[in-house]
Amino acid sequence: MKRTALLILVRHRQETAEKVQKILTGWGCYIKTRLGIHDGVLENCSDSGLIFLELTGEKEKHEEITRKLNLVNGVDAKLVALEV
Repeated sequence: MKRTALLILVRHRQETAEKVQKILTGWGCYIKTRLGIHDGVLENCSDSGLIFLELTGEKEKHEEITRKLNLVNGVDAKLVALEV
């Protein structure tokens, strides 16, 4: 069984979050699980965050969403494929 995860490091969240969210919404049918992590709350909220996605579907689609995310300034996305 093969599992595919997409790790997304988002810097400058105030400027990039809306663009990242728009991309993820457009590719929502390929996202099985989503988890977002950032440090701090309220007035101590961090300016960067990490998003973990478990993807489903074809490898080509995974590569395309990764490419689109990497086009956003301040975003670094990497695919990780694991074989069980």
